[in-house]
Amino acid sequence: MYKRQKKLSVGTKAMKVTGSKLIKLALAFPLVLSFICVSLNSDAASRIKDIVDFEGVRENQLVGYGLVVGLNNTGDTLKTGHFTKQSLQAMLNRMGVKPTDSGLDSKNVAAVMVTAVLPPFARQGSRIDITVSALGDSSSLLGGTLLVTPLLGADGEVYAVGQGQLAVGGFAAKGNAETLVKGVPTSGRIANGAIVEREIRFAMEQMNDYKLTLRNPDFTTARRIAQAINAFLGTNAAQPSDPTTVRINVPTSYQNNIVDLLTDIEQLRVRPDQLARVIIDEQSGIIVMGENVRISTVAIAQGSLTIRITEAQQVSQPGPFAEAGTTATVNRTNVDADQGEESKLTVLKPGVSIQELVHGLNALGIGPRDMITILQAIKVSGALQAEIEVM
Repeated sequence: MYKRQKKLSVGTKAMKVTGSKLIKLALAFPLVLSFICVSLNSDAASRIKDIVDFEGVRENQLVGYGLVVGLNNTGDTLKTGHFTKQSLQAMLNRMGVKPTDSGLDSKNVAAVMVTAVLPPFARQGSRIDITVSALGDSSSLLGGTLLVTPLLGADGEVYAVGQGQLAVGGFAAKGNAETLVKGVPTSGRIANGAIVEREIRFAMEQMNDYKLTLRNPDFTTARRIAQAINAFLGTNAAQPSDPTTVRINVPTSYQNNIVDLLTDIEQLRVRPDQLARVIIDEQSGIIVMGENVRISTVAIAQGSLTIRITEAQQVSQPGPFAEAGTTATVNRTNVDADQGEESKLTVLKPGVSIQELVHGLNALGIGPRDMITILQAIKVSGALQAEIEVM
């Protein structure tokens, strides 16, 4: 005899919620719903340098193609990797070596793409980090050395040259019956592996007006930044032109000395504003709520029904010494339904915060998946004054 049990369950609890208050931060994890509230001062302010980007102060992306040599039989297959073979032949020809096709059969060379970020105001001769990634069928770049590789900008000009020993965080090992790979052995870095050869000129000191770009566009924040700058300078030099941009007319006292102006401005403190928003990641069950999220009076009831179906097979056979009868298998099925009679109705007093709402749902055993559904239903009802964004 054996048993097989099936279980069908649909949420279980009910409660009534009222309130309108702000929530700081909510995190819901799978299986266990956790709520963390970070209490922040409503007057907390950020430095302007932390919420804006300054005109002309930006990074530039560089990319190049090169060869990594010195690999321990983990490089590209030259017979099938035509671009690796062509690159190797071209490099040797430039050095006065005339290789033959039959002589290029080793696996200690790999074609790679080299990427780097050129910092703002990087000067000629300064060094930058580079990242090296395999382009062909190389299995590992461990122990390899990058040969001289020009790094190009979006305009096709060479801005840096990279070369050096790779530092690879992963490794790969294999035998006849098993392969072990840890990390990414086909990608590595070279600290200070490239030298800047060309500078990007930006005549900041000659500018008569300057722009600040908000990282999170907002009308209120842009206006507050302009007001803080004007209060510091004592003039109306700063004006917001849109939710993203604040324009500054350089005062006469800072002419030809805009670095001092920006140094003073970036230390000013402004309280940034933000939209009321609820971020939901359904895959991981994470819920994040901003401080301006508010909830109006709303009643929430989550129905619960659990159905258990138990199937068992029993053997029926004749009694001892019976002259007639056969042995047969009889199916027996038992169906139970739990409608959640033990569920409690919880009533929260007016003025409840969303933090208390989540704690109340936790007490009733509401999981993160159900919490996401409840928040979406509250939004549909119009009781949640916030924007819901599903990742």
